[in-house]
Amino acid sequence: MSKSKTIRNALYAGVASLGMGAMPVASWAETLGDALASAYKNSGLLEQNRATLRAADEGVASALSDLRPSLSYNYQVGKERGFQTGDVWSDWSDTLSFIASMDIYTFGRNKLSVDLQKEVVLATRASLVNVEQAVLASAVDAYMSVREAQALVNLRQNAVRLNQQNLRAAQDRFEVGEITRTEVAQFEAQLASVRADLASAQGTLSAARETYKVAVGHYPTSLSSPPNITLPVPTLEAAVSTARQRHPGIIALQHQATAQDIAVDIAERNMFPTVSGSVTQSYSDSFDDDTTSIGLGVSGTIYSGGAVASGVRGAIANRDAARAELLQTSREVEQGVRTNWAMLSVFAASESASNAYVQAQRVAYDGVREEADLGAATTLDVLDAEQDLLDAQVSAIQARIARETQSYAVLQSLGMLTVEQLKLNVPVYDPAAYYNAVKNAPTRYVSPQGEKLDRVLEGLMKK
Repeated sequence: MSKSKTIRNALYAGVASLGMGAMPVASWAETLGDALASAYKNSGLLEQNRATLRAADEGVASALSDLRPSLSYNYQVGKERGFQTGDVWSDWSDTLSFIASMDIYTFGRNKLSVDLQKEVVLATRASLVNVEQAVLASAVDAYMSVREAQALVNLRQNAVRLNQQNLRAAQDRFEVGEITRTEVAQFEAQLASVRADLASAQGTLSAARETYKVAVGHYPTSLSSPPNITLPVPTLEAAVSTARQRHPGIIALQHQATAQDIAVDIAERNMFPTVSGSVTQSYSDSFDDDTTSIGLGVSGTIYSGGAVASGVRGAIANRDAARAELLQTSREVEQGVRTNWAMLSVFAASESASNAYVQAQRVAYDGVREEADLGAATTLDVLDAEQDLLDAQVSAIQARIARETQSYAVLQSLGMLTVEQLKLNVPVYDPAAYYNAVKNAPTRYVSPQGEKLDRVLEGLMKK
């Protein structure tokens, strides 16, 4: 095999780097699905927001408790001094009282408070799905970044090997007087340049690996090429319609707007009185003084300096703000769908063009190399053609990764970048489990269902 053919093969090997990290090189190669499942299991952000959801679940239990009677106790001990005791201190006496009280009628405020907290729970659940999308999107970006960085490192390594062969060939030709020392120096400069590019690519890969560890939970090993995903909708308008119905950001704000509507109703009903009842049983150290009392009371605000009216106006303002935020977010979601859909087409076209560019530059390099062998092209022409081919290969790598990443960006803009939608092999967190355990406001700190859920969560964290 001729020396020029050996050099050409070394350069063409750089094209293989386009598939490195894109084709599974071993059965144990980590897939994108594996990485996403690991990110889902190891995300501290998801754990944080799951705890926030459980706190919102407790808001329903707290509001429900206001519909129930409360039982309290009061113990007092003391002595008296006054006219009836002859202006001397009486003996010590103590009294134990048990008080049962309940709001009998609040014009619906307590029931509305329960409804409001339920809307908060539904909004928080939707927000949790949005967080899940963000976690998985970060994992996708980290996965693709490592693949791109690894492919570029492979390409730069091939370029270094190629230029080392070029330099050895140039030195051999210089020894026999075919080229000048200046031409050898040009090959030496080119080798130094590609070595610098390799060092930069290796640094980028190291940074990408650290980002991957944060997003996924461990360092990457061998990464395989993700399969081409089929979008769940065929057209842009269908995508926009799906996003309006399913995007968790919109759903969360819809429930928040409903909660604010209820808050206005509650604020208006704060102008009405509260009817409450109570039963008190008291025991003293003298059993003759034991008493039982039953009371019925009506309480309300006559004048509060405008606080009640201000509360109504504030609730109305918050409701208007929630509606405006919902409208703005809906517009932004639609914009995101249309933008991501368009960019997917752009990146697909860019990938096709980049691949064609690589083929054209390969042919151009072949021609310049042959011309150089015949003396019709200079060493500088060869180096320029070689660099053009390397640049084309870099562009092709970046275009492929951009197109693959953009497919998942479209899914996220639709609100469908979730574990359930992607059918990942990982236990899916049930947002209703804790709610079902506490929705009836149990008096225990943790219900049996809650304890079971805690064990499941601990298992997920260990895995």
